[in-house]
Amino acid sequence: MPIVGTGIDVAEVVRVRAALSDSKTGARFKARVFTTAEQQYCEGRGAGRYQSYAARFAAKEAAMKALGYGWGRHVGWLDIEVVRESDGRPTIRLYGKGAATAAAAGVTRVHVALTHTRDIAVAQVVIENDGV
Repeated sequence: MPIVGTGIDVAEVVRVRAALSDSKTGARFKARVFTTAEQQYCEGRGAGRYQSYAARFAAKEAAMKALGYGWGRHVGWLDIEVVRESDGRPTIRLYGKGAATAAAAGVTRVHVALTHTRDIAVAQVVIENDGV
């Protein structure tokens, strides 16, 4: 399977936490960047929720890079969703403009790797097509 794009991103947990915790803009940031399912997953992580949010933020940035675009006309924050498969591994689902951009590039598979410490989160995304 040919790789058609890769992306990597690092997010500082303290910055994501500050953005989510801001009394004036935190709720808007959360709703603008994270899907309802992502919010439910992260909030369910208890003390580790900010690391989970940071990992998902990094994954969305990495996916945009892998697709060859930043946030904007071709892909938005809510067009990319990080979900956990039944076996526990993370994966990416694309919707709306993100799905259309991926389809135009012939993307058939999206792989994501996430890792985090207390301070940083890293995500790598690789996209493939069937070479057709």
